Amino acid sequence: MHTYDEIEEYDNHLPNWWLATLFGAIVFALVYWFHYEVLRTGPSIAQSYEHSVAADRRAAAARARLAGSMTDESLLALSRDPATVQTGRGVFAQSCVACHAASGGGGIGPNLTDSAWLHGSRPTRIFTVVNEGVLARGMPAWGPQLGMERVQAVVAYVLTLKDTNVAGGKAPQGTAALE
Repeated sequence: MHTYDEIEEYDNHLPNWWLATLFGAIVFALVYWFHYEVLRTGPSIAQSYEHSVAADRRAAAARARLAGSMTDESLLALSRDPATVQTGRGVFAQSCVACHAASGGGGIGPNLTDSAWLHGSRPTRIFTVVNEGVLARGMPAWGPQLGMERVQAVVAYVLTLKDTNVAGGKAPQGTAALE
């Protein structure tokens, strides 16, 4: 202990956890440096980037294959499957009710129970609208958030609402379904 102008200076040891953290960081830095810079056994930044791009391309190709195999008939078949419709009802209640109302009669969003549709009434058009959204009208793209199976389930449920004309529904918007 030293005293200068009545100020006492202590010579305390550093805490063990602090020393362990310091030496651990030094060891990690040395191992990392040898692994990536000296031995070059780890992937470079360019290799990591190429790997990520390839994985994204594979995922995009898989999504395109799945979307390409989807037809009006396959979506209509899903609308006749009670389990899929029940799943779609749950997703609709969680994600769509705020704009389309619980009955599908419309609120901020259009009425889904009448015969008039803004973007087409074919099942594949409904799928595209749900999956990709309509940003000009404020509908988000639900595909990235819900995934392909849940979007298909919502479309199956919406197809069961079509032409039910619930009481208190919003006035028709768009053109009558001729498709």
